[in-house]
Amino acid sequence: METSTLKATESSRAADSSLRYSDAVIAYTILRLSFGANIMLHGVSRLLAGHAAFLAYLTHYFEKTPLVLASILPMFATVLPPVETALGLLLLGVGTRFSLIAGSLVMAALVVGTNLAQDWNVAGLQLIYCFIYYYLLAHRRDLNRVSLDAMIGW
Repeated sequence: METSTLKATESSRAADSSLRYSDAVIAYTILRLSFGANIMLHGVSRLLAGHAAFLAYLTHYFEKTPLVLASILPMFATVLPPVETALGLLLLGVGTRFSLIAGSLVMAALVVGTNLAQDWNVAGLQLIYCFIYYYLLAHRRDLNRVSLDAMIGW
């Protein structure tokens, strides 16, 4: 009886190991890492350029958009770069669920602003980001196996 239990345990471990590194898991991991790096570098590049440069960009971008108040742009220019940096770092494998939900909400705000500015090309690109957030969140439970989250049981 002990031998059959041992074989079943070994078989179960082998199945877990092969599932852990399946093509779908590897693809998910590469997408999560690439997307995290992309989001993080959005924030890092804005931080390196400086608050004034990002604020000048936003001010010019929204200058003909009456529904976006110029008074909120300084706060947005201050908050967005560190938020993008932090969310991108989290997407590297810890706090994945939180970072995907928070990132989706950030994207919702960006989509609204971009549509108010009537920048349809960028709005279309942002929908791709929204879909990637959706996909990563919808498949996180099954495919997020190569991450700190999986190692600590989140």
